[in-house]
Amino acid sequence: MLPLDYAILRLIRRWLPPPAMRFLMRRRWLVQPGMETRDPATAIARYERLLGAYRSGWEGATVFILGYGGFLHVGVELLRRGAAHVILYDPYAPLDHARNVALLPHYARYLSRRGDEILPNPTHITLLEGPLPALVAVGRVPALDIVLSSSVYEHIAAEEITALTRALAASTAPTGIHLHIVDLRDHFFKYPFQMLTFSESTWRRWFNPPSNLNRWRLHDYRDLFERTFAEVHLLILERDVERFRRVRGHIRPEFLTGDETLDAVTKIAVIARNPLPLVNLSPRKSPHVHTP
Repeated sequence: MLPLDYAILRLIRRWLPPPAMRFLMRRRWLVQPGMETRDPATAIARYERLLGAYRSGWEGATVFILGYGGFLHVGVELLRRGAAHVILYDPYAPLDHARNVALLPHYARYLSRRGDEILPNPTHITLLEGPLPALVAVGRVPALDIVLSSSVYEHIAAEEITALTRALAASTAPTGIHLHIVDLRDHFFKYPFQMLTFSESTWRRWFNPPSNLNRWRLHDYRDLFERTFAEVHLLILERDVERFRRVRGHIRPEFLTGDETLDAVTKIAVIARNPLPLVNLSPRKSPHVHTP
C-alpha cells in the first residue's frame, strides 16, 4: 500500500520549481543539503578515512569534486591541506555567494570578492561548466589524481551515467583514484525502498524529483565501474534490513537479486583505480565487496 504522506510529499517535490527547492535547502527548511555543504569538516574526514588504505593525504594532488553544490568550503580546505589544484563541477548548482562570503577571511589566498560575488582564484580552483564528456574531449580537464563525489551518482540520469564515468576515467592519471559515495535510498528517507515499488513509467511521470533519482542498485554501480576500471572496491557503508523487509513483497523484481544482504544496502562507497582503455568494455569478475 502506498503511504499517504509519501504520495503527497513526493508529488509536491515532483512539481516544486528548482529555485524554490534551492531556497528551502539553503535555509534548511524541510530539506537538508548534502554533507559537503552541511558539515564540510566531517565530509573531508570521511573522504580521508575511506581513502586511507589506498592513498595518503592530499599533498600535490589535482582533485576533482563532482557535485560541489555551489559551496566552496571543501575545495578550499583541500587546498589548505596540500592539494595543488581543485576542479569543481556541478551543472545544477550556481555559486552560493551568500554562504561563500564567510570563507573569505579564512581562505583569502584562494578566493576573491567582486561586489556581492565570491569567486575562486583560478590559479588554485577551476570551475567547469557544460557537459563533462565534451569538456574532456576538447582537453579542458587535466590529469586527475583524486576524483570525489558524495550523494551525486544516484542523481545522474541513467542515460548519461556511463558517458560521464568514462569521461572521468579518461581524465584520471595513471596513479589516480576515485572515491564515490552513493546513497541508494529513496530520498524521502522515511521510506528508503519505496521508489523501487513503481514501474519506470510511473516513477518518471509522477514521483521522480527534479533532482532525479536513477534507482540504480549496488550491482548496477558494480557493473559500471568494473567496465571502466581495472581495480574496483565496493564498500558497504549502511544497510537497512528492517525497512527492506517491510516493503520487499512490493519491490519490483528488476531491483532484487535474491540476496537480502545486498538488496537491503542503502549506502556504498566505490573506490576505483587503473582506468581501462575505452575499447576494453567486456565484463570482468566481480570486484571486492567489503562490509563494515
